[in-house]
Amino acid sequence: MAEEVKTKKKKDRGLWFREMKSELKKVVWPEKKAVAKNTGTVLLCSLCIGVCIWVFDYVAISAVQMLISVLGG
Repeated sequence: MAEEVKTKKKKDRGLWFREMKSELKKVVWPEKKAVAKNTGTVLLCSLCIGVCIWVFDYVAISAVQMLISVLGG
């Protein structure tokens, strides 16, 4: 009984790998130029978002420090 389960699992894995290989052959992989363009876009957007977060953080810290100085003494 245990041997049948092991054999079935091995067959299932083999089937899974064959199906995966078949599906990967259907994928249309992008060209290097498109990958480079998309990578640049992601990096630029990440940089812009990072700058926005940095500015917001600076403004928030300044506001809190101002409130502390006004209310604290």
